[in-house]
Amino acid sequence: MSSRLPLRHALLALAVVAVWGTNFVVITVALQALPPVFLAVLRFTLALLPAVLFIARPAVPWRRLAAYGVLIGAGQFGLLYLALDGWIAPGLASLVVQTQVFFTIGLAMVADGERLCWPQVTALGLATAGIAVIAAHTGGDTTVTGLLLVLLAAAAWACGNQVARSMGRVKMLGVVVWSSAFAVPPLLLLSLLFEGPARIAQGLAAADAGVWAAVGWQALGNTLFGYAAWGWLLARHPAAVITPVALLVPVFGIGASALLLSEALPAWKLIAAALVMAGLALNLFGPRAAATVKIEVGS
Repeated sequence: MSSRLPLRHALLALAVVAVWGTNFVVITVALQALPPVFLAVLRFTLALLPAVLFIARPAVPWRRLAAYGVLIGAGQFGLLYLALDGWIAPGLASLVVQTQVFFTIGLAMVADGERLCWPQVTALGLATAGIAVIAAHTGGDTTVTGLLLVLLAAAAWACGNQVARSMGRVKMLGVVVWSSAFAVPPLLLLSLLFEGPARIAQGLAAADAGVWAAVGWQALGNTLFGYAAWGWLLARHPAAVITPVALLVPVFGIGASALLLSEALPAWKLIAAALVMAGLALNLFGPRAAATVKIEVGS
């Protein structure tokens, strides 16, 4: 693996996080016509077909594929789409959902006995302060319900991460494609029960070319391209070189929402974003820096 990132690889990594970040705005385009849970049904159906015919099933037990599919499909994206259906601004959603990092750490502590180092404790405090700022300013384009839904989506994502960790070293593109077979049925059932055939039919009838392009982008751009390119980069460079680029996802999310949807950026949003982003950055870089200092002091 190379620790140097060539320009072409850096641009590819930037393209992936740009797709992942701006996707929050794309979701709102699809939600102009389609019910949120049914949108998730379409997303994972297109991620499954026809890719499942060409991508080999990863060598992991079916139960883990099923757990990952339900947690990421019905959990993360089902809840996220519900939140973006008028309950929270896309830019803030792109920021709040990144708290999955801290949920993931908490689950690892419980499941694997991992312990927090002081930079992680500080990082968690900063991110929590940022979420508290958002909670104190709900109303308008952000509601308590929307904030809670995105936090639950982040928790589901973290649970999915824990399942993925239990799979060992596998190609995540294959996991995403094959696990989609387990995401579609519960999402479809929930959509039929709570959104109803009439609303689904109405949404399909109202969907224009822009809505269908947004639906396709969910599966082809955000899912298949994103995971394939990210996996390709991780196979050629250390995670420490690639992973920091993901910090730009909320930057693209907030920027795209402000530019394309005119999402307001008052001072409190910028403060909240700064706190959460600082927490994410400290969690990423802090433990390595602390270990280096400890080694130098010890020597």
